[in-house]
Parts: sequence; C-alpha cells; structure tokens
Amino acid sequence: MPLPLSIIYQDDDLLVINKPSGIALFADRSGSDDLWSILRDQIPGTLYQVHRLDKGTSGVLLLARRPEVQARLNRAFNKRDVRKFYLARVLGTPDIRGSARIDLALRKGRKSRFRVAGPREQIRFQQSRWSLPSQHQDPEGLPSLTRVRVLQPGEHALLLLQPETGRSHQLRVHLSWIGHPILGDHLYGRPNDPAQQFTRLALHAHSLLIPGADGRLRRFIASAPADIVGND
Repeated sequence: MPLPLSIIYQDDDLLVINKPSGIALFADRSGSDDLWSILRDQIPGTLYQVHRLDKGTSGVLLLARRPEVQARLNRAFNKRDVRKFYLARVLGTPDIRGSARIDLALRKGRKSRFRVAGPREQIRFQQSRWSLPSQHQDPEGLPSLTRVRVLQPGEHALLLLQPETGRSHQLRVHLSWIGHPILGDHLYGRPNDPAQQFTRLALHAHSLLIPGADGRLRRFIASAPADIVGND
C-alpha cells in the first residue's frame, strides 16, 4: 500500500511535504521503500532535490519542480538565506536561560558518522555558548553553529533548534556531544540507556523560511507531532 503523502504546499515551482519519520529520501541498503520513489509514483512531473532530512527525521521537506527554481534555492541555502527550525526531545535539560549557541566545528568520523572536531572533555559552556578552546580545535573541522532554546524542561526536555550551518547530522552530533542526545538516536546517543529509548528519532523539522522569487520570505510549517511535543 503506497505511503499517503502529506502535502503542505504546492504550485508550479515548489512541492513542500511533511516527511514521515522512518523513511529514507533515497534508496538505501535496507531495501525499504524510499521517499523519492514514492514521490515519483504519486506526483506528476519531474522533481528536483533542494535539501534532505535524515531517515529518522520528520517534517518540512522542500522540492523544486523546475531546474531554475532548484538553482535559486540552492544558492539561498549556500548563502544561508534559509532559516530552519527543529523540535527535539532530548535526554535531560540543558542548563541555559533564554537561548544559547553550540559553536562546535564538525568533521567526518568513522564510516557514515560525524564528530566534533576536538576532544569531548574539553568542551566548555561560557557566556551562553558551548565551544572548544582554540588550542583544542582541529584545524580540519568545518564551522558549525546551532542555536538552542528550552521549550519544556524535564527529564526529557523539548528543545527548539535553529541550525545556522547545514552540516550532515549537525543537530544530532551537537546535542550528543554536549551531553543531551536526542531520544531514539542510536547512532550518536546511548542506545543501551533505557532513559533514551523512544519509538523513533525524536527530531522534527518544524518550519522553514525561504526567500521567494520576489525576495520576500515564505514560511512553511509541518505541524508538531504529538509524540514529540506531548507532555514529558
């Protein structure tokens, strides 16, 4: 039975869907259905990739319907003119007031994993910012910045996240390395810790703001899923 698509918005230029958790954008080694094949079967015309979400992540996924729209949006992402906001359930509550920043460069690790470009034990939290002292920073690391705000504190806090850079697995790595892994994240979290168990990766791309062809910002929202935003 084909997966029913939850379409947020569509016109001659764009298709915006609410991607479900647990399905990869493209075919992977698991042999499971992939979202691109489902889109190809259910949506007429050609679609062009603009960005991507991890297999376990749900939420706003943007696709272009014309190559010139894809090129314009790719430029916007590369120039960081796109604003992205995520919701996440994490283990514990970061000890912050208001908003804070995770300013930790990333680099490739083993296989398909990524890591902070420096020793975990040297990460410091000062002036609402997690960072590494300059002497402990790997010069090959790629600058990576995430803004964090606590929406619901508790044993499993609900966070609002704004990645200002778009590194692979950035949110998952950043939160794990500051000691608050996302629930259900078996790649970067603590898979044997009962406190971190969850039915899925508890990460949701809630909203996306992009510049339109006229330069005005356009916002697309994927409703927050009940399993993530429900009371702790």
